[in-house]
Amino acid sequence: MDNLTHSLVGALIGQAGLKRKTGLAMPALIIGANLPDVDAACLLWLDGVEHLAFRRGITHGPIAWVLLPLVLAGLLYGFDRWQAKRGKRPEGRLPVRFGWLYALALIGCLTHPALDWLNVYGIRLLEPFSSRWFYGDILFIIDVWLWALLGFATWFSLRREKRGGEWRRPARIAIAVGLAYVGINAAITWLNETTSATSGETVIASPPPLAFWSREMLMGEAHDWYVRQEGDFPPFQAITDQPCAWPDTDSLRQANPQLDAFLFWSRTPFAERAPDGSVLIRDARYYDPSARDRFTVALPDVECEPLSLTAHAEEVARP
Repeated sequence: MDNLTHSLVGALIGQAGLKRKTGLAMPALIIGANLPDVDAACLLWLDGVEHLAFRRGITHGPIAWVLLPLVLAGLLYGFDRWQAKRGKRPEGRLPVRFGWLYALALIGCLTHPALDWLNVYGIRLLEPFSSRWFYGDILFIIDVWLWALLGFATWFSLRREKRGGEWRRPARIAIAVGLAYVGINAAITWLNETTSATSGETVIASPPPLAFWSREMLMGEAHDWYVRQEGDFPPFQAITDQPCAWPDTDSLRQANPQLDAFLFWSRTPFAERAPDGSVLIRDARYYDPSARDRFTVALPDVECEPLSLTAHAEEVARP
């Protein structure tokens, strides 16, 4: 999920009562909830789409769950001691307990992979022990309804606290409602994937940005993908009208780190004809003809071998 969602989740857990366990509890929770995204620094040294193969990996796996909160707790504890020595420690801050700092940073950190698993982008939950990608297909990566719920509940809880009222209850209710919202979306995904499933094919119910009750359906196998959007007729249509035969990527990726990284990350790869007749490798989950760079690898030296609609495509596209 996006970092605003991660931050709001950390803040809401604190407002549910955990922030009273130790001084600097809120920084531990909020920073901890964002900590696995330190891997975004890879953008400084990786080119093109190579970051796709690095992100949501080692910093989102079991070793990082233990070590990153430990580093954060140590830094916060040291910061409190440093302020105390300089005489600038806030008088109203609770005593800082390292054990609680670590526990809260750990809780915040664990919410991060749990949220990242919810979308179709994927996460390598077991890295470095396994490079397998996991997908929840439950929420869009930026969910404005979740923003509204978490943001309002955090504001309302802080407002009540400032006025001396009961401030934990609104946060706890919001957490329960948020979990129910995730559960409802999980049921919607499951129902859509179950009713659209056919033998031997992969079905992905991809949540849209706003209409959480609907799903963009992707269906296919290997490098042959079809899409159905809300209200489309016929039910499924080819992902692109300019498909190419799948090239020999096994040999190409050895000399092309961009292609190798992309195919390691891609869940639904396919080949499309570029304007100059060469091949573009795309991913059906993020297909946007107007944006060819972010989730695309160009193979300028590979000529596109056009494909026409197959009997399979005609069968999929039936009314």
